[in-house]
Amino acid sequence: MNTRPGDTDLWVGQNPPDEPAPAEPVWEEPIPLTARRELPAFPAHVFPGWLRQFVTAVAQETQTPVDLAGSVALSVLATASGGRAVVHVRGNWREPTNLYVVCALPPANRKSAVFTLLTDPLYEAEERLKSAMAPAIVEAALTARLAKEAADKAAAKAVNAEGGKREELVSEAIGLAQTAESVSVPVEPLLLADDSTSETVTSLIAEQGGRLAVMSAEGGIFDIIAGRYSGAPNMEVFLKGHAGDRLRVNRQTRREYIDHPALTIGLAVQPDVLRDIAKVKGFDGRGLLARFLYSLPTSLVGQREVITEPIPAEAVATYERNIVALTLFLAEWTDPAVIQLSPEADQALIAYQQQVEPQLAARGGALGHIANWAGKVAGAVARMAALLHLAEHLDTGHTKPVPEATMRDAITLGKYFTAHALAVFDVMGADPTVGRARAVLEALRSEGWEDVSRRDLFTKLSRSEFPNVADLEPATALLEEHGYLRSYQPQRTGTRGRPPAPRYRIHPTLREAAV
Repeated sequence: MNTRPGDTDLWVGQNPPDEPAPAEPVWEEPIPLTARRELPAFPAHVFPGWLRQFVTAVAQETQTPVDLAGSVALSVLATASGGRAVVHVRGNWREPTNLYVVCALPPANRKSAVFTLLTDPLYEAEERLKSAMAPAIVEAALTARLAKEAADKAAAKAVNAEGGKREELVSEAIGLAQTAESVSVPVEPLLLADDSTSETVTSLIAEQGGRLAVMSAEGGIFDIIAGRYSGAPNMEVFLKGHAGDRLRVNRQTRREYIDHPALTIGLAVQPDVLRDIAKVKGFDGRGLLARFLYSLPTSLVGQREVITEPIPAEAVATYERNIVALTLFLAEWTDPAVIQLSPEADQALIAYQQQVEPQLAARGGALGHIANWAGKVAGAVARMAALLHLAEHLDTGHTKPVPEATMRDAITLGKYFTAHALAVFDVMGADPTVGRARAVLEALRSEGWEDVSRRDLFTKLSRSEFPNVADLEPATALLEEHGYLRSYQPQRTGTRGRPPAPRYRIHPTLREAAV
C-alpha cells in the first residue's frame, strides 16, 4: 500500500504499515524527578582562620555536616553586628549586616548540640552587657521613683492649697510630673530570643534599639509567624526586620519608632518544615521565603564515627573570646559602623551581579522560577562580605575597606546558598516545570504507549496545566533529560506538506507500569 504525503500523522501510536518498526533502543534506568541535586558542601575555607578552625572542629566532634556549623556561625556573626554595622555598597545602596539563615536536616543530626556550641558566646556577651548596664538601670529606676514621689507629693499639696498659693503649687506639681515622665529607665540588654510571638519580637526589637536575634534548633518560629496564636499570619516585623525598613510599635502606654530595625534569624529545622511553610498563605507572596539563606546538607546519620577528636581547647577559647569581643565592641555604637568596599571588591560584586541578572529572566532563566529569592542574593553577598571582614578585623573593620579577596569569598558563599536554594525551592514545589513533568509522567504510565506523537500526548493532558501544545516542551525536555522518553523527528514520507510532528519513544518501565 502506498502512502500519501502527510499521512504519517494519521497513524497513532504505531508506525505506517509500509515502514519497518524501529529497533527497540537500549534504555538506562531513568532518574527520578525527585532526585536530589548535587549540592556543594559549605565552603568553610572562606572564614578567617580562627572561625574556620572552630567550625570544622565542631563538625568533626559532633559528626555533623560542616554546613550546619557554618550556617549557624554566619547567624552568630550577624547577631554580633546586626543593627550596629552596615555596608555601603555604592551610591545610596546600603545593606545592614543581619541575616536570615536556615539549615534543614532530618532528626538525630545533633542540631541542638551544634547550636549550643556556636551560640554560647552570645549568651556570655549578653550577660556582660547586662552587668555593665545594671548600675545605670538601678540609678535610673531610683531617680524615676523619687521623681514620681516628689510629683505626687506636690500634686497632693496643690489639691489642698487655697487661694493664690494653689496656682503656684499646681505649676510646681506640673513641672515635677514632667520631670518624672522624662526620666527613662534603660531596659536590660537582650541579644537573643527564642520562638517568640510576632508581637513579642516587635516589642523586644523596639526596646533593644532595633537589634535582636531569633536563634533556635527548631522551626517553631514559622508556626508562630503563620498564626499559631493569632489565627492569621503576622509577618510585618520579620519583613521589615530583614530589610531595615522603618518599624512602628503602638502600645497602650507609648509609641515607639525604629528607623532601621535589624533582626537576625538562625534556625536548624527538619526538611518537612520547609515543605510545610511553602503551603502557608502569604509566606511566598509577601517575600518572607525570599529573605532566607537556605542550606540543605546531606545527613551523616548511618556513617558517623563513634569516637571523635574533641574540639581543641585553644579553638574554643579563641572562638569565645572573639565573638564576645566583636559583640561588645559593636554594642557601644549608637549610629552604625559603616563598612566600605574597596573599588576592587565593588568590581567583583558588579561582575557577580552581571552574571546573575540574565538568570532571573522568567522565560529561560536558570533562576527565573526563584527570581524573588535570587534577586536579593547580591545584597546578601554584600552583607556576608561585611561579616567576613568584621570577623577578620574584630575592632578595626570599620577603619578599612573590604578587600577584593573577601568579596570573592562572600560570592563563593552566595553561589553555595544559590545552589541550595534551588534544591529547597524544588522541595517547596516552586518550579512549575517539575509539576507539569509529573503530570506528563502520569499520563505516560496510564496509557502504556511505546511510541506517541506530541499531539496525542497533548490530548491526554489537562488544559488548565497545558493550554497549548507548546507548553509541553519544557516538561518533555525535562523528562528526556531524566531518561523517561526520547524525542525524535519522523522521516518525511513525501516532498509536499508540513514536516511530521515530533514523536516520543517511551521508557519500557512506564509501559510495564500500565499492564
